[in-house]
Amino acid sequence: MRLAAMQPTYLPWLGYFDLMDQVDAFVLLDDAQFCKRSWHQRNRILGPDGLQWLTVPVSARRGQPIGDVAVADEQFWQRHLRALEWNYARAPHAADTIAKLRAVFEQGAPWTSLSQLTMALIQWLQGELGVETRLVAASSLGADGQRGERLARLCERLGADEYVSPVGSAEYLAEDADAFESRDIRVVFQHFDHPTYSQPYESFTPFASAVDLLCNEGPRARDILRQGRRTPTLEVAA
Repeated sequence: MRLAAMQPTYLPWLGYFDLMDQVDAFVLLDDAQFCKRSWHQRNRILGPDGLQWLTVPVSARRGQPIGDVAVADEQFWQRHLRALEWNYARAPHAADTIAKLRAVFEQGAPWTSLSQLTMALIQWLQGELGVETRLVAASSLGADGQRGERLARLCERLGADEYVSPVGSAEYLAEDADAFESRDIRVVFQHFDHPTYSQPYESFTPFASAVDLLCNEGPRARDILRQGRRTPTLEVAA
C-alpha cells in the first residue's frame, strides 16, 4: 500500500493532486502548525496581468494547529468568486467550473474553520480531476512524533509499506531514514513536470491553482494532469 501526506492547502496546484493520484491513501496533516501567509490560506489564479493571490482571511495564534485556525471573514468566498469570474471570462470552461465551486462554498457557508474549508475544496477538486484516492485526516490517527518519525508512524497506522514524498522533503527524510527502515517502509520521491495546456494568453504560465486547469480545459483536466507524471528517480531504500 502506498501513502502520501501533505498539509491541507487552499485550492492547491496540480502537483498536489499528482501526488494524491499516485497513492492508495492521502493523509491531510490538519494538526500541523499553521503558517501565516502560506499555502495553508492562499493560492494563485491567472489573469491578464499574470498570477494573483486569493487569500482566506484568518484569525490565528502563533503555533496554532491548522485544524484550530478560524476564518476571519465569512464573506471572503464571494470576493474570490468574483475574482475568478473576472479573470477567467475568456476561459471556455470557467462558467461551469465556477458554478460548481460556488455550490461548494454555499453548502458549507458560513465557513468558520480553515481546515474544514480547505478539505472540502480539496475533495471537490479531487473529484473534478478524477482522483479516487482515499483521504484521511491526520488528527484522526493519533500518530505523534516529528518529521520522518511521524510520517513513518502514519504509514504504520494505515498499513502502508511505501511512502511517496515531494522531492522538497528529500533532505530531512534522508536524515530520518531509520524511522522508515525500522518499519520496512520504502520511501520514494514524486517527480512531476508541470504540463502545459490552453490558456487565453500568448505564453503559458504554470503553478496556478488547479482551478486554472479546470477553467481552461474542463473534461480534459485529468488526462492533462497525468501528462506531468514521471517515474520517481530518488529513493531512500529500506
